[in-house]
Amino acid sequence: MSPQRIEATKALRVNKVKELVSFISESSDREESVDISRVSFITTLNIISNVLFSVDLGSYNAKASINGVQDTVNSVMGAVGNPDAANYFPFLGFLDLQGNRKTMKVCTERLLRVFRGFIDAKIAEKSSQNNPKDVSNNDFVDNLLDFKGDETELNISDIEHLLLDMFTAGTDTSSSTLKWAMAALLRNPKTMVKAQAEIDRVMGQKSIVKESDISELPYLQAVVKETFRLHPPASLLIPRKAESDVEILGFIVLKNTQVLVNVWAIGRDPRVWENPSQFEPERFLGKEIDVRGGDYELTPFGAGRRICPGLPLAVKTVSLMLASLLYFFDWKLPNGVDPEDLDMDETFGITLHKTNTLHAVPVKKH
Repeated sequence: MSPQRIEATKALRVNKVKELVSFISESSDREESVDISRVSFITTLNIISNVLFSVDLGSYNAKASINGVQDTVNSVMGAVGNPDAANYFPFLGFLDLQGNRKTMKVCTERLLRVFRGFIDAKIAEKSSQNNPKDVSNNDFVDNLLDFKGDETELNISDIEHLLLDMFTAGTDTSSSTLKWAMAALLRNPKTMVKAQAEIDRVMGQKSIVKESDISELPYLQAVVKETFRLHPPASLLIPRKAESDVEILGFIVLKNTQVLVNVWAIGRDPRVWENPSQFEPERFLGKEIDVRGGDYELTPFGAGRRICPGLPLAVKTVSLMLASLLYFFDWKLPNGVDPEDLDMDETFGITLHKTNTLHAVPVKKH
């Protein structure tokens, strides 16, 4: 997750977004609507799986081949975020009344089997090589296997569970953010026109959007920030625990108290934001407010030492996908749906999802 490693994989992200644009272009030729939820997940899935394993786990043209992975990830995130009676009455935990523990066990074991297959294949490949592999081409698992040895405490189980955290945290959150951004723009056509006008002005007639172009698109960056404000990937940040008794604003927080930060509520607080329920990217123009943890009114990735390590990768991925979708295509809702009638209901879970999938019809511009 270092800046150097993220920069080294930028060509990979550009290529995966090119594949996304190609698939949407084919759908446009057939005048078919696109399931934004699905294609954004597949793109993010393939970016993450290539960073980790150097393979694609998703396919746009073979929906059945990735349904198991997508459904498994969604089930994990849903089970983690679902309310559970045991949170309020710990003595009921062994009953698993909501079935969350069972769902988590089944889904995580399924993902761990997938990871073990990739790990075993890489171990076999390393043992069969006469000459050392060029480490400059190492993916994340290659590096972890190189670190594993007698001098470290890292074992295969550690690697598998680290991959589980990165996989679920990286795919579902980024694809959900793109889906919400597109939903908000479809519901606010004037905002979409402004974003597209900026992209067209900056890009000219380029054949591809690059990550270096994003820095020249302040309005697009504002759209992404506004999406994070209204629809943070995780409504409640990863739990904290008080290390000692502390008084905050007259309240006593006892040692070992679990603390949940409700960034969803902060992003909609009328004491902090003007017109908090409205999607208005303009509120960020000319201001230095960022998502990197320094501005507490906008902290979708957390802040401080425990800020999300995937923040730089997530922002790059979401911005690149969104800019590409807006540069190459105009978008309209299917079946004559009025933008104001677009469903924006939310589904509870550790990741904030639209209750219903988002479909839109692409019209090629270039």
